[in-house]
Amino acid sequence: MINKVQKSKEEWREQLTPDQFRITRESGTERAFTSPLNLEKRDGVFHCVSCNAPLFESATKFDSGTGWPSFYQPVSPEAVTEHEDRGLFTRRTEIRCATCDAHLGHVFPDGPAPTGQRYCMNGVALDFEPKS
Repeated sequence: MINKVQKSKEEWREQLTPDQFRITRESGTERAFTSPLNLEKRDGVFHCVSCNAPLFESATKFDSGTGWPSFYQPVSPEAVTEHEDRGLFTRRTEIRCATCDAHLGHVFPDGPAPTGQRYCMNGVALDFEPKS
């Protein structure tokens, strides 16, 4: 069972940077190839920037060439939730943090084995914790 984190818009705005707020709370998107997490190669875990919930292990990260950190699966099926997104004149599957409902990015069915999924995440929505 996940303990949901709920805060007011004002509380999130105080906690997050303007970019983090725009992306995680207003479903924004960062520009491609701008996140330093694209180049992150160390062992560790990527967490939600809003609530620190673990989301993706570095072992599942791959270079998709898209300009956003990409993973082929979350740390567990319960870590993220999927939502239909009909914006930008297309149908996509939005991914949110299951703990705090932060917008993280989208998932596409063109990833590598073993899942065939590409979780294309906004780096601004993630924090990285290296394995010690």
